[in-house]
Amino acid sequence: MEAYMKKVIILSLMFLTVGIIAPTSGDAKTIGAAPAAAASNIQVYGQRRGRNWNRGRARIVTRTRIVWRYGRRYRETYRITYLPNGRTGTQVISRVRLGGYRRY
Repeated sequence: MEAYMKKVIILSLMFLTVGIIAPTSGDAKTIGAAPAAAASNIQVYGQRRGRNWNRGRARIVTRTRIVWRYGRRYRETYRITYLPNGRTGTQVISRVRLGGYRRY
């Protein structure tokens, strides 16, 4: 029984010393925290992070495809505009004729 009591007393003294030393060592770190608090006021410019950085703006994408028009083969370059309300607009920018024709 004495060995058990010795272990309990030693453990309680260890926890007590850790409880006294830990808050005092934390006070010493507050001196170094002042420059870190001043550094947190710096604003970083650049791309915003998160989901909503492009909300409310139209997104424009340019695509190219090969199509058959008027019995001939063309390479069309077209622009797709994705509007914020969910609608899309398509506009052909250029149509270049390629070799070959369709035989009926």
